[in-house]
Amino acid sequence: MHRRTIEKSEIVQPERLPLLSCSAIIAIPARNEAERIARCLAALAVQRDRLGAPIPPGRFGVLLLVNNATDCTAGVARRLMPDLPYPLEVLEVSLVGNATAGGARRRAMQEAAEQFGENSANGVLLTTDADSLVAPTWFNDNLFQLNAGADCVAGYIDAEPAEIVSHGALFLARGRLEDTYLRLVAEIYARCDPRPHDPWPNHRVSSGASLAVKLAAYEAVGGMPDKALGEDAAFTTLLDEKGFKVRHPLDVSVLTSCRLEGRATGGAADTMRYRRDTPNAPCDEDLEPATKTLFRASLRGFLRKAYQEDDVEAGVSRLLKRDRLDSVASLPFFKVWREIEVRHPNLQRRSPLRPSELPRQIGAAKFILRHLRLSSRRTGVPADKYLHAIPHALVDA
Repeated sequence: MHRRTIEKSEIVQPERLPLLSCSAIIAIPARNEAERIARCLAALAVQRDRLGAPIPPGRFGVLLLVNNATDCTAGVARRLMPDLPYPLEVLEVSLVGNATAGGARRRAMQEAAEQFGENSANGVLLTTDADSLVAPTWFNDNLFQLNAGADCVAGYIDAEPAEIVSHGALFLARGRLEDTYLRLVAEIYARCDPRPHDPWPNHRVSSGASLAVKLAAYEAVGGMPDKALGEDAAFTTLLDEKGFKVRHPLDVSVLTSCRLEGRATGGAADTMRYRRDTPNAPCDEDLEPATKTLFRASLRGFLRKAYQEDDVEAGVSRLLKRDRLDSVASLPFFKVWREIEVRHPNLQRRSPLRPSELPRQIGAAKFILRHLRLSSRRTGVPADKYLHAIPHALVDA
């Protein structure tokens, strides 16, 4: 059988639409990322849906904000433009005031937000990092969650396998312990303080390496907070406080670098380098012993239920006992909760956990969850029934 050879000239190249024609724009801040930016942009070029079909051209565009760079990051990205199936705009800027990781992301997302034309009513902003690789279905999975009712999606972040292994067995073992405990903590919170829009299984991290937000929600809170570091977590907290629904799914995922020489002083790279060199260095401050985690989650769940049942005064009185909060019924949930955290003697944060303590806490968390799961199956009673069943001495230990 004769087979006709298809000439290269017969292959129809997709039309590259301008950025402002897209209903979704991915904002990526980059500084001195010449070695990694091609991988980041290539991962976005092979996006597909859950059935394996490539994402049609025009569904999203990318705005790359190259800030304060001293290498050829912008040049590498521009050379890739003809090969990419999506519109790419490269902006080179010099940040003077907030020339930080947080400042760069804020500027990148603001520039992207200003690109929306007729699609602004249903616009979606996404962001990732220049040293990250989004999963092949990352874009589709983010839109799935937004279409299901979320206003913002905080994806799950994994370390690049080869890099994390290269840091040694102790560093890898520490990471595995922390990830195990974090998963158990996330389930305790999900069961004791359930959020219908963010059900278990979920996680509790908000990272700029994977965020997607409806443009309307982004603009309603004034955009990304102007912070040097931690702007991503501050952003989702702000959304949550304003009543927007933030989802933390496990199936929206990104691989990110765990390099030890970062672009921001005091950032993730500095933290990882310290933990590699000091294997028993403290964990993150919000990791608490399992019993205290249960206590904090139960109190928060109890207060949230009091708000839902319009019984805030009685709920706060029960939590603080002799202490008082004036006019609590007129105050928003998060303001009251922060005040309770400050005033309640058993909610004061102690010294952070260390990796050597995690095996014991993992065992305790598993024990707690066995009872929470069993209680839920048998009676359907909310987990906040444990509120006053936990001995305060045990919580304070």
